[in-house]
Order: sequence, then structure tokens, then C-alpha cells
Amino acid sequence: MARLARLVVPHHAHYLLQQGHDQTLIFREAADYVAFLDWLRDAARQFKVAIHAYVLMPTQLQLLATPSDADGLSRMMQWVGRHYVPYFNHKYQRSGTLWQGRFKATVVDADHYLLMCCHCIELSPVRENLVAHPDDYLWSSYPHHAGTKSDPLISDHVLYWALGNTPFQREAAYKMQIEHGVPEKDVQALMEATTKGWAFGSESFKAGLEKLTRRRVQQVKRGRPPRQHEKS
Repeated sequence: MARLARLVVPHHAHYLLQQGHDQTLIFREAADYVAFLDWLRDAARQFKVAIHAYVLMPTQLQLLATPSDADGLSRMMQWVGRHYVPYFNHKYQRSGTLWQGRFKATVVDADHYLLMCCHCIELSPVRENLVAHPDDYLWSSYPHHAGTKSDPLISDHVLYWALGNTPFQREAAYKMQIEHGVPEKDVQALMEATTKGWAFGSESFKAGLEKLTRRRVQQVKRGRPPRQHEKS
């Protein structure tokens, strides 16, 4: 059976997850993170993909990105892989695949969930007990959003700009939001949608995507439809 084509909708935000094969380390030292980010920045520019948030962790990477066309995400990730995997294999004298299959992705209802996805991504090192606070982690977009340092990879989403009229207001509002964390049920819902390739958002958002793409973007509810009562 042919695998279902990945759902990609131009000009919509997408959450991406790429993991190492069998939990293989995909980053071992600082130079690896730097090399990957350099290639990702070049590829995002080349294939016209806006990166809104990211985190690179030892065995996985997560992105929040908006492509300008249907092929941009795949072409960006393939281009990065063609450069990074040979670099990594040569450096550590290994061979074979580095990734756990193709990357997984979900289209995100930006109006309701874009900032939550940013928080989920940037809080991942905390959930994985790598650091106590997202500001302590070097390889994510949190320092950019919090105003610690500017990151040339990031294209700020309009919803981030809407947090305040000045950089200070936006940064303060963002830091306050992330201090509240992300409920575990929302993290799990995002992971489930990503793993299964369904859209992540409200019912009206999913219905609109189905009309736009002419394909199912959510799981069909199980069970038979309710039986209508006969007129007496």
C-alpha cells in the first residue's frame, strides 16, 4: 500500500518533527548544532520557508515553519540532510541512515495554536530534563523570542508581533506566556496529530482545510452514525 502523501498547505504554519534512527544521537557536540543551523538557514532561504521556532536536541529536532509552496518543506529538509548526514557520518566514522524515516509534520491552526506550538518546542529541553529553564538551552529559538539574542534563522510570525508594540513588550509578554508552560494534554494532542499526519486545530479549521485540499485532514470518528428516530 502506497503511503499517504504528507499534508502540506502553502502559507500555513507546520510543526515538524525529525528523530534519529533508533534514538541515535544526531548532534554530539556544539559544532554539529552550528553546522546544522547554518545549512538550515541556507535551505530555508533557498526554498522560501519561514522558520518561526526551533529546537535541536541530541536525538531529535523540531521546527515550526511556513512554506511558500507545497514542495518547500520537503526540499528544505532533503537539502539539509544531503549536507548534514555526510558531514556527520564522516566526522564520526559511521555509515548509513541518520533519520528515523521521513520527517513528520502537521498543519497548525495558527490563530489558535501557533504560539502554543512555539512554547511546546522551546520547552522541550525542560521536559527532557536537559535544562531547568528554556533560557539555559543554547540550541533553540527561545533566546530570540525572549530578547536575549537575535537569531537570523527566525522569521517572526505576525502573531508574535501582535504581542506588543515594542520589542520589550513582545519579549515580556512571550516570557510570561512560556512561564505558564503547556498542558500535557496539549503536548500529547500535538504529538498525536504529527505522528498520524492529521491537521492540528479547531474543527472549523480542519473543515476549511478539507475544502481547500479536497482530502481528509482528521481521523474519522469510529462507530456507526446515530440512528434517527422514526416519525410516530
